[in-house]
Amino acid sequence: MQFVKTPNFIKRVFPNLIWDIPNNKKEIYLSFDDSPTPEFTYWILNLLSSLNIKATFFCVGKTSERYPEIIDRIINEGHKIGNHTYSHLNGCYHKVESYISDIERCRKVLSETNLFRPPYGKIYTWQIRKIQERYKIIMWDILSYDFERNINSSKLKSNVLNNVKSGSIIVFHDNENSEKILKENLKDILLKIQEKGFVFGLIS
Repeated sequence: MQFVKTPNFIKRVFPNLIWDIPNNKKEIYLSFDDSPTPEFTYWILNLLSSLNIKATFFCVGKTSERYPEIIDRIINEGHKIGNHTYSHLNGCYHKVESYISDIERCRKVLSETNLFRPPYGKIYTWQIRKIQERYKIIMWDILSYDFERNINSSKLKSNVLNNVKSGSIIVFHDNENSEKILKENLKDILLKIQEKGFVFGLIS
């Protein structure tokens, strides 16, 4: 079952994960998974700079190691980074030891972050306990589904714009699957969010 907006019952089942950041300032939180991607990450950063928006990039250790200059630019432009495992592992298919080992391998590349997001949002309770010894686990309130093969511009926009509220954590993806649809629509989505009076904060 797919949920654009994370249901309250899931938040209640995992109350120790961060699904949103409630506030009365109309502040919301933009995030990108799977960074860095050569060229596309630069396109995202250029767009965010032009709109004076900050975001949190959950980065894969393997590609971060390969493209440290992209990580440097993300940080130097005032954005935050998070650990997204070294190998983009699905936690449901790995034992605690191997999963934690992969996260730790990513930590050696991205040592300055205390934020973690599990790839695919898949994680077990016993993994959570171990990960939280070192990280805040950041989930999301709104999943854009920009990675879906058949998503169109109208659906992508409605997924985000019809569900955003103060405190929302929104997920887009910085990868090849999402590049085309985001290049066509991300600027318009962000402008419309600003027109609604929302401001973009950083996850910390």
